Amino acid sequence: MEGKKFMATSPTKRASKAGSTHEALDSDLGKLFHHQLKDTYFAETAITKALPKMIKGAKSTELKSAFESHLKQTHEHVARLEKIFGMAGWKAEGTPCEAIKGIIKEGDEVAEEFGQTEAGDAGLAAAAQAVEHYEITRYGTLKAWARDLGFDEAIDLIEKTEDEEVQTDELLTELAATLNETAMGAHA
Repeated sequence: MEGKKFMATSPTKRASKAGSTHEALDSDLGKLFHHQLKDTYFAETAITKALPKMIKGAKSTELKSAFESHLKQTHEHVARLEKIFGMAGWKAEGTPCEAIKGIIKEGDEVAEEFGQTEAGDAGLAAAAQAVEHYEITRYGTLKAWARDLGFDEAIDLIEKTEDEEVQTDELLTELAATLNETAMGAHA
């Protein structure tokens, strides 16, 4: 498609079969963007259900606090995704994502096996980082595709969430250093 760039800064009046109000979103890449958006929406809503269990399973007050803060932030992420769906003229809905289900299941298994222990906290932090890394890749992809599609009004929303996911990952990295050390010392 060299030489032809779609600009979606002003929506067209017609909606396609897929319900989009942006012509570029009717392309194959646009359909892939829509699918990825639904996948990411599913992941974010699943995370809003998983985080309360992680908060309950954490022993460390710092880790509980980080999870509580991220839960509030995740609700904002869901709202931003809903706004992007609306801007595109699509219904906000998720499509089941086996990847995030597996990552969340691993976190549940760690919490079950290690409970509220120092090692459990280290495992929960690692599970949370796996979630963050997954989300960072999803938002990076959505941002690139939004740029390619000329869906400019979505880029800032996607980028804001991506930045917050990176910040959360950095916080978890800092916490993990202490949690890992504590878990090692607990049984030394």
